[in-house]
Amino acid sequence: MRETLVIFFSKGVLATLIDAYVVGTKRVEYPVRPFSRIFKTNLIYDILFFPLLSVIWVKISYNDNLGNILLKSLLFSVPMSIAQWFFERNTRLFKWRKWSIFHTFGSVNFTLFTIRGFVGFIKTLDRIKGNQSLN
Repeated sequence: MRETLVIFFSKGVLATLIDAYVVGTKRVEYPVRPFSRIFKTNLIYDILFFPLLSVIWVKISYNDNLGNILLKSLLFSVPMSIAQWFFERNTRLFKWRKWSIFHTFGSVNFTLFTIRGFVGFIKTLDRIKGNQSLN
């Protein structure tokens, strides 16, 4: 449970920071968003949907080798990139200014691997801590 919460909240922070930068540099715009007078980013996506996606991805790739991790990242990032492209074209939820499907693909993979690396780091620290307590 601790690991799941760490994944969820760290991904929320990472996604919010990246999205704030992207919106601040006018690459993406969210005309329709909750709390539009307070926030320029889409909070539902940044602190709910994207972190949940990351928790699922880390859990299904938890004991995999690098090749399987890469394959599973494609199973998440490709459909997500295509879905965002479709929604950008067919809804008014967000507007890409200096952004493309490839930027989405890259940013999704970057954040997935950043969080996966963070979880790996935590696992390593837990192993070290466990070995020290045995001595």
